[in-house]
Amino acid sequence: SKQLSWKPRLTAHHLSLQAEKLMLEMQDPKTGVKSQPQRLVITTIPHAITGEDIIAWLADRFQVDAQGLSFGSTLVALGYIYPLRDHKRLVIKPDASLYRFQTPYFWPTQQWPVEDTDYAIYLAKRNIRKKGILELHEQEQYNRLHKWMNHKWDFIVMQAKEQYRAAKERKKPDRVVFECQERAYWVVHRPPPGTVSAMDYGLDRRIDPNTEEVTGESARDLRELNSLSSCFSSCSCSLVKYCATYRSHDPFLSNCLPSNPWLTDDVTYWTLNMPNVEIPTKMRVERWTFSFGELLSDPRGRNDFRLFLKKEFSGENLAFWESCEDLKWGTAATMREKAEQIYKTFLARGAPRWINIDGKTMEVTVKGLKHPHRYVLDAAQTHIYMLMKKDSYGRYMKSPVFKDTLQKAMSPEEHKFSDSQLEQNAKKRRPSLSPIVLRQQEQEQKAKMAANVDITQVMTKLSKQGREGGKS
Repeated sequence: SKQLSWKPRLTAHHLSLQAEKLMLEMQDPKTGVKSQPQRLVITTIPHAITGEDIIAWLADRFQVDAQGLSFGSTLVALGYIYPLRDHKRLVIKPDASLYRFQTPYFWPTQQWPVEDTDYAIYLAKRNIRKKGILELHEQEQYNRLHKWMNHKWDFIVMQAKEQYRAAKERKKPDRVVFECQERAYWVVHRPPPGTVSAMDYGLDRRIDPNTEEVTGESARDLRELNSLSSCFSSCSCSLVKYCATYRSHDPFLSNCLPSNPWLTDDVTYWTLNMPNVEIPTKMRVERWTFSFGELLSDPRGRNDFRLFLKKEFSGENLAFWESCEDLKWGTAATMREKAEQIYKTFLARGAPRWINIDGKTMEVTVKGLKHPHRYVLDAAQTHIYMLMKKDSYGRYMKSPVFKDTLQKAMSPEEHKFSDSQLEQNAKKRRPSLSPIVLRQQEQEQKAKMAANVDITQVMTKLSKQGREGGKS
């Protein structure tokens, strides 16, 4: 169909944008797919739609017949529509099976990082709700994550309990809808064995809902094979996504402004990107929007974030995180002293910069401080990090502090050098000294300064101190 604008040569991002526009059309109250409250067991679910209504709407919208079913299954496989009953089969069934439109928060266009910590919290919460009865593949993932994240499992369980407690306060229809939304999101991004993730293979995902499931030894072998394939696919997709994001910020892959110092021997680029420069470049500020970790890893970005937190009267959170980093990477000789100082400053009752953490995390932290080590504050640090990431970071990106920094950020003009200028710059090039040589020179300088001290002044001072001591 000429109206069908999705074509194989389009990128995944363009496909996601097209799907997002289509979702808005399908949810239009007048011209979209008809939705109405439907009873699911004993709970009435609002705004439910049927598979046959979705297929009929797509066939009418794009003037196609046979392609409507596969097109609808693609939307389900990509996570824009989710089933209310059969969560394993991400396909459209041409019958009265119930579906709902996924909330925009979980759409692929949001590009939320799919982290194992969030998946572990989801499985822990589901384990609490199901009282330890999970599906086989979920139980295997739960055990694997528990073993891998054992050092912060208390924090994961604590977060799961808090989310479970908050969910129980909702009305039952809202609670059921959110559970279905969250489960559909993880089925898309952490597919069960025997399925192929649409996030890895795009529009090629097709699953026959009537296919019989494999059991026994073959099923276990298939799960292992799919698990291995999923790991490789996930790693490759993450690598591609990372390269696409950071390509324009890599001096070896893209032009950097004002010039590439490795090619031109002009150090202006390094000068403009010093750790605590007053006015950063626009490219540098843009990196802060990639992730919260990117913001904290840049000293200039951290200073900007600290200013924002100070205005929100929550600067102690960042100060605590920095103190934990100092403890983690500092010398062993000062480890106990730093741990005690952090406790007195941030965790003790009546502390001058007290931070708000839950009782379970506080209990684990205080118990560990009896025998302090580098990672004794990991649980509390992770709690504060997640709090800043999920709460403060989003507000910072919309705050006047960030907007003002972005507006003042500079875009240096490109330096163009002729061949003769490049040759002249190369002649001026001098190899940098080794850190060992610099350290030796610093020690020699200190020794010379000590040797230049007038010995008579030292003796006079000592004799004065001796006379004063004798009088007393």
